[in-house]
Amino acid sequence: MARFYEIDGIAPRVHPTAFIHPDAVLIGNVSVGPGCYIAPLASLRGDFGEIRIEAGANIQDGCVVHCFPGTSTVVEEDGHVGHGSVLHGCRIGRGALIGMKSVIMDGATIGELAFVGANSFVKSGDQVAARHLAVGSPARVQRELTEQELSWKANGTRLYQELADRSRETLRETEAREWTAAESGTGDRQVFDAVVTGGTPAHVPLQQHRAGTSSAATSGEKN
Repeated sequence: MARFYEIDGIAPRVHPTAFIHPDAVLIGNVSVGPGCYIAPLASLRGDFGEIRIEAGANIQDGCVVHCFPGTSTVVEEDGHVGHGSVLHGCRIGRGALIGMKSVIMDGATIGELAFVGANSFVKSGDQVAARHLAVGSPARVQRELTEQELSWKANGTRLYQELADRSRETLRETEAREWTAAESGTGDRQVFDAVVTGGTPAHVPLQQHRAGTSSAATSGEKN
C-alpha cells in the first residue's frame, strides 16, 4: 500500500480508479483524480499548499511535486510528467507533456497540449503557449507542435492510463524468478507488445515515430 500521511487533519484523497505505487509518498492536501498513475518514488507533498492531479494524468518515477504556503500545483487532465521532474507551484495544462528531469517553477503555466523538452528549466512566472514546444535552461519557446507530435504524446498518455488499470489489477510484490541462460530477456516484452497492440510496439521514441510515419506516407500506407 502506498504511503499516505495526514497533516493538520488533512489527508490525501485518491479516486478508486487511480493507481498509486506502494513506494510513492503522498502527504496532506493532495488529490489524485480518476485513472491517474503515480509511479514509484514520486513525492507529492501537500504540507504547505494544494496539489491536484486531475483525471488521466501521470506522475512518473522520482518526480517531486510541492508548492509554497497558500499556493497550488496543478496537473490538469491527461497531463504527462516525465521521470525525475520537479513541479513547484506551477500549472500544467490539459494534455501537456513535461520531459524527463525538467523543473517547472512557481507561477509558471504550461499551456494546453504544450511540450517542455527533457532537462529544461521553466522560470518562475513564465508561460509556454498552448501547442508549443519549449526547451532549454532557461526554457524558450521554439515552435508550434505538429499533429504528428501531439498524436504521439496522446498515445503515450493512453498507455499510462492503461498501466494504471493493469497495475491495480495485477501488480503484486513477489520474489524474483531464477534466471537461466536459456532466457533471452525479451520474452516478457514481446508478450506485452502482443497483448497491447497485436505484435507491433505499443509506443516508440518520438524520432522513431516520425521516421515510421514518414515511411508509411512515402509508401502510401496510412497509420
